[in-house]
Amino acid sequence: MQSIFGTDGIRGRFNEDITYALAYKVGYALGLTLENDNPVLIGRDTRISGDILLQAIAKGINASGKKFINLGICPTPAIPFLIKKENLSSGIMISASHNPPSYNGIKIFDNNGQKISKNYENKIQKLIKKINHNRSYPTDEIFLQANQELMDIYIQSLIQTMGGEKLSGMKIILDTCYGSATTCAKNIFQNLDADVRVINNSKNGLKINMNCGSTNLEPLKKALTENPADMGFSFDGDADRVIGLDSLGNILNGDHILFLWGRELKEQKILTNNLLISTQMSNIAFEKAWNNLGGILYRTDVGDKNVYDAIKEKNAILGGEQSGHILSKINNFSGDGILTALQISKYCKQKNITLKDWLKSSFDPYPQILTKINIESDFNKMNQKNKHLINQTIDNYQAIYSDDCRVYIRPSGTEPLVRVLVEAEDKKKVHFLSKEITNKLSLDINKILNKF
Repeated sequence: MQSIFGTDGIRGRFNEDITYALAYKVGYALGLTLENDNPVLIGRDTRISGDILLQAIAKGINASGKKFINLGICPTPAIPFLIKKENLSSGIMISASHNPPSYNGIKIFDNNGQKISKNYENKIQKLIKKINHNRSYPTDEIFLQANQELMDIYIQSLIQTMGGEKLSGMKIILDTCYGSATTCAKNIFQNLDADVRVINNSKNGLKINMNCGSTNLEPLKKALTENPADMGFSFDGDADRVIGLDSLGNILNGDHILFLWGRELKEQKILTNNLLISTQMSNIAFEKAWNNLGGILYRTDVGDKNVYDAIKEKNAILGGEQSGHILSKINNFSGDGILTALQISKYCKQKNITLKDWLKSSFDPYPQILTKINIESDFNKMNQKNKHLINQTIDNYQAIYSDDCRVYIRPSGTEPLVRVLVEAEDKKKVHFLSKEITNKLSLDINKILNKF
């Protein structure tokens, strides 16, 4: 049986890859694996399909003899935080993160609030395989009241990370992406006395991630131009990542966040071995600048689970991805875009510095272009022969061009894409090589897929 799990849980198009039946089976199988009777916490983002999948998962959990608590629409990091805080048995977040509205996904957390291991995924997959494919599933809706009390506990935990620091006098714009951040981001920043303006702030599952949020900064740039502010923050659909903009629209991505935040922790002498964890996507200029400060940057494969594993292995306290998915010791290394935005705002307030000036003290990134090659199906679902040939072709391209620039190519674990990153000091070379590599590799991949 082909694995239903990718790099970040189960993800795909609703009613094609992610179905009511599959969601029911996931809830049922998860319930069977649990060693105690404490409830499973379930949350979702704003996608229209989220309510359907929530019903299916809840019924599956009930059928296994276990109980659940519905958190309703919430940021993904609320799930792992509350699992630990309330001693719950497990948790599920129904979200496809930064993907378009037609997608959805199922992220599963263990009783420690961590995304489940590969072994645990395999255990659930085997149980799902045993469930009778011809069985009927209950379709009568059950009442699912969202637990606002638990949501309030999560919100207060974010406010408490500020250590009493207020954001009075700071003008901040938030793009909540029609997603999970709409539930609480505005209220949190207002509670801290910031002058807040919010865009894309309705719970609209048809618009989530559409031309907004952390993968499209144009709406936030426009808002900063029309209504000048000190800074802006743009979240993704489930609010586990964030990208910032200074008052001039300069981008504060995950690399800059790690560099600036890491430098503060280094100066406080609390950064273990002056170590930061990041991924192969991080800009080489970030690595060089951090090394020049006496720091060490350890790179992992893409994916927050890989970053988390390296953090634990190396005993680090801060890591993350260029995409704005930042893991810190503050909340047990659960990526939280709102928490990250709060910490950046707090440092600016404490240092009495604008984000524009603080960002100037960071590094100048090398030109970097990320392109994508569409493929006919998710890489994880391809036959082994095609997978092997595509991986072999990718390795060849990375070797051929390694003298001219840094090339990092990877099949996406969440979409039917191959991503191509090209980076060098010379901007013209980056543009030329990016186009050349992407075009040639696209032709080679298509030949492989059409041949077999």
